[in-house]
Amino acid sequence: MDQKLYQNVIDHINAKIMSEELIVGDFIPSESQLSKLLNVSVGTVRKAIDKLENSNTLRRYHGKGTCVQSKLIAIKNDFKNERINLAAAFRWAARLNMHEAVANHFSLAVSKDGSKFLLNPIGIHFSKICASDLILVDSNDKSTMSKPNAPDPTAWAIHGALHRNNPQARCILHAHPKYATILSCLDDKTMKPIDQNTMRFYEKVSIDYEYNGMGLGKEAERLSTILGDNSVMLMGNHGVLTAANTVAKAFDDLFYYERSCETLIGAYQTGKKIHQVSHEIATKTAAQWQKYDASDMHFDALKRILDQEEADYKN
Repeated sequence: MDQKLYQNVIDHINAKIMSEELIVGDFIPSESQLSKLLNVSVGTVRKAIDKLENSNTLRRYHGKGTCVQSKLIAIKNDFKNERINLAAAFRWAARLNMHEAVANHFSLAVSKDGSKFLLNPIGIHFSKICASDLILVDSNDKSTMSKPNAPDPTAWAIHGALHRNNPQARCILHAHPKYATILSCLDDKTMKPIDQNTMRFYEKVSIDYEYNGMGLGKEAERLSTILGDNSVMLMGNHGVLTAANTVAKAFDDLFYYERSCETLIGAYQTGKKIHQVSHEIATKTAAQWQKYDASDMHFDALKRILDQEEADYKN
């Protein structure tokens, strides 16, 4: 499907709504009518309407047609590159099985103070998220959760508090990957320096030991005070969160932290005594990792794979 044609349909419908040629409750032209009007296939029109329905802008009524449900438009061309990068992170998290049904959430700040950020909408699987699906929210807007395209309550609470209180954390990826979550459930949650990857995170992880229920209200605010200057937060009895200046760096940290957790848990499972390197060597290696940042190369390579195999993530 041609991405430009697909976006043209979305832009056409949005323009009609914004100009109030179509208002809430009005039925839009049929798929076949839009197909002829815009000179695109019915399939292209249907896909565009799917996206607008997912954002609660439109709603289909069986046997009647599709009507305008809200003037609040989430499908926009703004922050195009940011949307594409974050969508790529979702797709790869799904490919690596670092997702949990339609739960978990990634965000990316787009304002200087971090209060405005892109976030995944509620109910869409990581493997299906496209750039245009991402919603733009404002952590200072108290009416957010009453709007038609309101995000998941825990996503809004956790990411809103983190972006508001940690403006340096531009991209925040929160997930429950298998091995990081296992480590979060142990009494000793520290990453042991047993190989080069685990040493990357030596004394570089903020650890929460005080889980107090789902990340809502005061719990979300509490979590937002723990990250500090680190790029990884192990959320006790919960999961993991990475925070960085770019999507590439946050995803690179998530990828390598989960691999490190897998190595550590695997070593524990042998029942043998693990061999840890000295504090001096672990500290030296962690510092070397800070200078060796291949996150952009890593993420660019991942996007090239998506470009060949799942190019619709850019839609």
